[in-house]
Amino acid sequence: MKTITIPSREIPVRAEVDVLVVGGGPSGIMAAEAASAPGVKVMLIESRGYLGGNLTIGLPILSFLDRKGKPIIQGMPQNLIDRLRAQNAATPHRPCDLHVSHTMIDCEKVKTIALEIMEEKGVEVLMYVFVSNVIMDGDRIKGVVIESKEGTQVILAKTVIDCTGDGDVAFHAGAICEKGSKEDGGMQPPTLMFCMKGVNVAELRENVADHPEIFDIDIMKNEYFRPDKNFIIVGFRDMINKARAAGLKIAVDRTILITGLAKDEIWVNMSRVCGVDSTSPSSYTHGEIEARRQNEQIAEYLKRFIPGFENAWVEKVASFMGIRESRRVIGKYVLTENDILTCRRFPDAVLVASYPVDMHHPKGGDCTLRYCDESYDIPYGCFVPQKIEGLLVAGRCASTTHEAMASTRVMSTCMAMGQAVGTAARLCTLHNILPSEVNTDELRKALIKDGAYLGE
Repeated sequence: MKTITIPSREIPVRAEVDVLVVGGGPSGIMAAEAASAPGVKVMLIESRGYLGGNLTIGLPILSFLDRKGKPIIQGMPQNLIDRLRAQNAATPHRPCDLHVSHTMIDCEKVKTIALEIMEEKGVEVLMYVFVSNVIMDGDRIKGVVIESKEGTQVILAKTVIDCTGDGDVAFHAGAICEKGSKEDGGMQPPTLMFCMKGVNVAELRENVADHPEIFDIDIMKNEYFRPDKNFIIVGFRDMINKARAAGLKIAVDRTILITGLAKDEIWVNMSRVCGVDSTSPSSYTHGEIEARRQNEQIAEYLKRFIPGFENAWVEKVASFMGIRESRRVIGKYVLTENDILTCRRFPDAVLVASYPVDMHHPKGGDCTLRYCDESYDIPYGCFVPQKIEGLLVAGRCASTTHEAMASTRVMSTCMAMGQAVGTAARLCTLHNILPSEVNTDELRKALIKDGAYLGE
């Protein structure tokens, strides 16, 4: 690649804070809230013009409950749901054989309530900025370099929390990162969600409940669809085959439909662009373009082949693709698929999770799920990168294997991760210590005090 030399220059320091959270998605919101306390200066920066990340693209929140129906994601994540429900902007947690549980939310209300929480907690929010580099002192991160329409600036911080999803801060700091499977580096493909209105949801529900011989459904029992409640459909493989025979190009092997909060609203989770790397702008751009092409065919398929969609239309498309996998930061502990499937417990656990290992195949259009019997722990070491001091990570870039990340990537788990690392960063400030020096017994006590569930 051709290069040029840029003259050295002084870069202005925009802010100096105790805790800097980079990324305002599900984990970042919780991290900033948990880090805040009297005497702790917290800042949250975000590249988009709103907070919420994947909470804003039409996805349900999966697995607030464990496989026995017990609430295991509590504390600050549950507080967000409670605030949404108070405004009729979220459903109750509904048990689900396929996804353990699901909770539908109002995408736009999330943006508003997230900002309200930040204001209440005294968190300074700065949007429309990208992290392009980091400030290091040996192996310790001291801050980040940001780019915006104001140019290049620096934010200094005693503790930095990487909630970018892609592990951008950790990568720039020189942390050990991995992508994809060990075999060929293949990553789970992303999806561009879209919403259809004018759907006769009752007709759809009744057909699925009453005609299992026609409408094949993955795992779910037909009785799940009989109540007039929110639901997720995963299946209709035969219908996709019929659509393909009729000339439609459908990249995924299963139909995934999610009820919205409006009575005629369905969110569609079906585009699949294999080979997309969200850390590469050209690859990500290709993904967005191709997903829009796919969504045209998917909408036509639904209108022609699925009951209830005959008079439906595409109301809106998510503002960005939902990325399932990119960088994973290697931490003091690497969570494995075996840890999940054996329901492993850890003495330094900082959250409990229960979502299955949900692997959307890097090649082809199918998916496989593998379940633990109840729930599993995630230890603090998964959020402390190896070899880099002053840094914590949370979200899908946390320290796991490729297979384990297929479970930990869901939003409920990422929100609980955010509360855990934000609490750890708060303790770092109050005790003037590094994340690697946090006493996990004290951290666990602080999390429990703030309502988190860490097992019985």
